[in-house]
Amino acid sequence: MKKVALHNLGCKVNAYETEAMQELLEKEGYQIVPFKEGADIYIINTCTVTNMADRKSRQMLHRAKKMNPEAIVVATGCYVQTKNEEEQIDDSIDIVIGNNKKQDLIPILKQYEEEHQGVQKEVIDINHTKEYEELHLSKTAEHTRAYLKVQDGCNQFCTYCIIPYARGRVRSRAKDNVVAEVKQLVENEYQEVVLTGIHLSSYGVDLEGEDLLSLILAVNEIEGLKRIRLGSLEPRIITEEFVKTISSLEKMCPHFHLSLQSGCNATLKRMNRRYTAEEYLEKCELLRKYFKNPALTTDVIVGFPGESEEEFEESRMFLEKVKFYETHIFKYSRREGTKAAIMENQVPEQVKTKRSNILLELDERKRKEYEEKFIGKTVEVLMEEEIEKDGKVYQIGHTKEYIKVSLDSVKKLQNQLVKIKIENHSQIIR
Repeated sequence: MKKVALHNLGCKVNAYETEAMQELLEKEGYQIVPFKEGADIYIINTCTVTNMADRKSRQMLHRAKKMNPEAIVVATGCYVQTKNEEEQIDDSIDIVIGNNKKQDLIPILKQYEEEHQGVQKEVIDINHTKEYEELHLSKTAEHTRAYLKVQDGCNQFCTYCIIPYARGRVRSRAKDNVVAEVKQLVENEYQEVVLTGIHLSSYGVDLEGEDLLSLILAVNEIEGLKRIRLGSLEPRIITEEFVKTISSLEKMCPHFHLSLQSGCNATLKRMNRRYTAEEYLEKCELLRKYFKNPALTTDVIVGFPGESEEEFEESRMFLEKVKFYETHIFKYSRREGTKAAIMENQVPEQVKTKRSNILLELDERKRKEYEEKFIGKTVEVLMEEEIEKDGKVYQIGHTKEYIKVSLDSVKKLQNQLVKIKIENHSQIIR
């Protein structure tokens, strides 16, 4: 029995694909082992969102070949997809599998083992495919919550982002296939599903008569499912009809990650974000109109090319105004192949660090302000794990708002929905 070690780099979509490949391998009789010495095959699902991600991808490939020089090293995903034109991507790699070809992992492996003639490349022209790669999961690494990929590709072309070139244009998964997979996950006792995609808001633009709202409504009808959570959304999908409809669904979690990137209109324009700060704020107000105290989270880039002190301050003040529960802060990373990489007025690293630290302090303060609203309240928590600390046993889970909460209890509650009163801030875990 061949031993296979898998390693995932990057986003939740990558994680879904890695777990789906693992399921394909297990069904075929391969033995899945930890990513260390002793494997016959190493599979690295690579990422290319930043130059740092490229470097990490290369490091993992070299590490695999070093652990067992005789092993087959398979590189799949975004890094190798963007390097497709290069004659030799990396001398550690035996098999290259681009995006939209991961479903063919088993026959590709078998062909290589039979022929074993040099590096085998299986990479399509991702920018000219309309086919959705149909991977499938019946279980995930988490035992209570399942992340479900329903969409791939992006048509936005933000000036800092390489992903449209690595993932291609928008491709949506057939609604019936999504529903069938959720039903199987529910049969396997998963209580919550998170709908994810490279650009989730675009779900259905390539399907007749479908959109993200129709998909949510279909998933909501599945008996036994307790919670629906959404991955990252674009502000423009937040319309009165969309919010009013999903707010009527008991299963919908009031937790919305709306990608912002900057609160300054001039910066947003250079980023090609296609909305203004004022329009973004209106979307947040719509969500707060229909949901009681929803958790709003976001991403912000500091030090984007041309960002002046005045532009940064405008963005900071906007974050103060919106009052996010959580803000993921990234220092702009120059990415070769993007328009932003050749823009003038690149911001010095020390300035990025200073601005990042300012926003990290703001984020910490706003998190505490949001969490304070739950002290003394009774909340429903989906229990996920048990930990021991200072001689005590705690049961840990998340509220619908995705606040991580602990309960002092020796009773095992994993995968149960439990009502908990948050007595003090020490029950909330970061």
